[in-house]
Amino acid sequence: METRQIILTPTQAGRNDNYNVSGYATTFDEPYVLYEFSDGEKIYERISPGAFNSTPMNDVVMLINHDGLPVARQSNDSLKITIDQHGLFVDADLSGSTAGRELYHSIAAGLVNKMSYMFTVGEESYDKATHTRTIMRIDRMYDVSAVTFPANPDTEIIAKRCRQTLDEKSRKLRLKLKLQEVIK
Repeated sequence: METRQIILTPTQAGRNDNYNVSGYATTFDEPYVLYEFSDGEKIYERISPGAFNSTPMNDVVMLINHDGLPVARQSNDSLKITIDQHGLFVDADLSGSTAGRELYHSIAAGLVNKMSYMFTVGEESYDKATHTRTIMRIDRMYDVSAVTFPANPDTEIIAKRCRQTLDEKSRKLRLKLKLQEVIK
């Protein structure tokens, strides 16, 4: 009896900017409504800017609505996560799977335009006067997701080509407004 084994090694073809998306999975220091009771009372949540300072981000994956197979992953360089002054910035190449490419088209069409992330809290506080939970330390982050209904409405995700078009339109509008001010 003979046994044959073939070991296939994945190759990294490089990032494909045709399916690139970016956005914020969370933002810092802006409280958002986490829960609203039937009597109208609201509970808020706020993410402290230092919450991710000691968070290990080993092989975080990108999912759709926190479910299913990954559409991007840090370990194959299709997912980059950066912490900046605004929040948790995500840049992903979705070209590696059919689900990723389909998600890209949904993002480009504006059908999916928000983000979220799955995590465990390491340290938090609660202000009874303002009904605000502040997350000061995140112990672990499991995923970032493009979502239909985010907890934090200030998150965003946009297709790279769409972002470039919007940035160019914004730049032209600013120039036009400056020109109008000069003419006055």
